[in-house]
Amino acid sequence: APENAEVYFVQPSDGATVEGTIKVVFGLRNMGVAPAGVDKAGTGHHHLLIDTEVPSDLSKPLPATDQIKHFGGGQTETEITLQPGKHTLQLLLGNYAHVPHSQPVASEQITITVE
Repeated sequence: APENAEVYFVQPSDGATVEGTIKVVFGLRNMGVAPAGVDKAGTGHHHLLIDTEVPSDLSKPLPATDQIKHFGGGQTETEITLQPGKHTLQLLLGNYAHVPHSQPVASEQITITVE
C-alpha cells in the first residue's frame, strides 16, 4: 500500500447518535478498490470491524465473523443493524486474499451510539 493511502468513514461520523439500521459509507484515498481475488497493485477491499480491535497478526487473512464484515465484492457502503448502546467501528483494507497490506491501511476507530 502507498504510504499516503488512507481509509476513512464518510458516514457515520465519530460520536454520532443513530437509530435503527445505519448506513455506513467507506472512503479511500490514494488507492483503488478491487474485489477479493483480483490481484492488482495499489488496490484492496474493505473490512468493517465492529466492537473489536485490529487483529494482532496482520500476516493472515482476516476471518469473516460477526465483528469483521468482509466487502470482497468491492462494495463501498453497507447498512448494518446494531443493538442499542455504544459501539466502535473501524475500517481495515485487505488485499485480494483478505490479508491486510504489509503497511496496514486502517481508519481511526470511531464510536457511535445506537438508540
